[in-house]
Amino acid sequence: MHTELLKTLFWAGMVVVFYAYLGYGMVLFIWVRVKRMFRKAVPETNNLPEVTVVVCAYNEKDWITQKIANSLALDYPLAHIHFLFVTDGSDDGTDALVQTYPYPAGTQWQLLHQPERRGKIAAFQRAMQHIHTPIVISTDANTLVNKEAVHRIVRHFSDPQVGAVAGEKRIAMQQKEGASSAGEGIYWKYESMLKKWDAELWTVVGAAGELFAFRSEVYEHVPADTIVEDFYLTMRIAQKGFRVQYEPGAYAAETSSVSVSEELKRKVRIAAGGLQAVVRLAPLLNIFRYGLLSFQYISHRVLRWTLAPISLPLLLIFNIILAARGEILYQWLLGAQVLFYAAALMGYLLEQRKMKMKIFFIPYYFCVMNYSMYAGFLRIVRGNQSVLWEKARRSV
Repeated sequence: MHTELLKTLFWAGMVVVFYAYLGYGMVLFIWVRVKRMFRKAVPETNNLPEVTVVVCAYNEKDWITQKIANSLALDYPLAHIHFLFVTDGSDDGTDALVQTYPYPAGTQWQLLHQPERRGKIAAFQRAMQHIHTPIVISTDANTLVNKEAVHRIVRHFSDPQVGAVAGEKRIAMQQKEGASSAGEGIYWKYESMLKKWDAELWTVVGAAGELFAFRSEVYEHVPADTIVEDFYLTMRIAQKGFRVQYEPGAYAAETSSVSVSEELKRKVRIAAGGLQAVVRLAPLLNIFRYGLLSFQYISHRVLRWTLAPISLPLLLIFNIILAARGEILYQWLLGAQVLFYAAALMGYLLEQRKMKMKIFFIPYYFCVMNYSMYAGFLRIVRGNQSVLWEKARRSV
């Protein structure tokens, strides 16, 4: 291949990778700093609408009692909050623990249970048939939510343009941090920052399932084979012209996966779901129709799920060829790439020995994230990714 063409392809790949992971954040930072000069504060409101908190739990006997106690501790009028637990498919006694919990007098709660397991989205859509409140809040069974979460979320719905609100996901660090807790925690801190800026610019690009809320009236049926239903649901709300706000003052904390190999299970499923969503949300790629939403969606999500992972191995191959042709700059760049992947390998080896050193875990986690995109793509192509996934084991 001609040297100049190789250089063009190499730098194009560098731009894609840099922009997908760092450049977009820089653009957001500058854009938001300008917009903040004209920003209005989110008004506090005395309006306390009725809300339904939905918890879909599959075999969560180790968490469900703590989750119920955490939910009942929410600082929101008991008369205005409904609790709906769905334990479909659970065979470890999760449903019995929900049924026999000593709820305080006046608590409005309901249990839905059926022996058949059909996946979270099927359970959630079954729950929606029993909801009559204007606001729905979804939270995972293995996460703990702060007391002020509901108050912080509902105030955003005083703006009729807001169709959904994404809470913040936090990773509870363990005293002995491994690659998973170090990498996952740092990643989610960066993601939370980007979501905050996304919301300030226009809208969050998809909410995480740990904690999000939406107006009941904007909800629509989600295809039963949807893999990442939380992302798809909130993106469809944004596609209708509503904003998805971000509320860092409402957060759900969960422990990290016990190891990167366990976290990889979740990453591969999300990768497969992300690629599925890119296809199903194809109209959102039309920036002439959706404008700022398309810009945010492509920059924050689509590039990370498509061109960036493809670019990484090509960058290494092109770099090797250019370095072999005696180009000094590319020899230095190749050295930098080799050092980065050597650090990732060291992170892997240290994790196997249960040793911690964050400087190696970050490149390792980065490589795991991008590997998961290839694994997720293969699952989609082969039709092996079910909506029923194997849960990652988490630290306790």
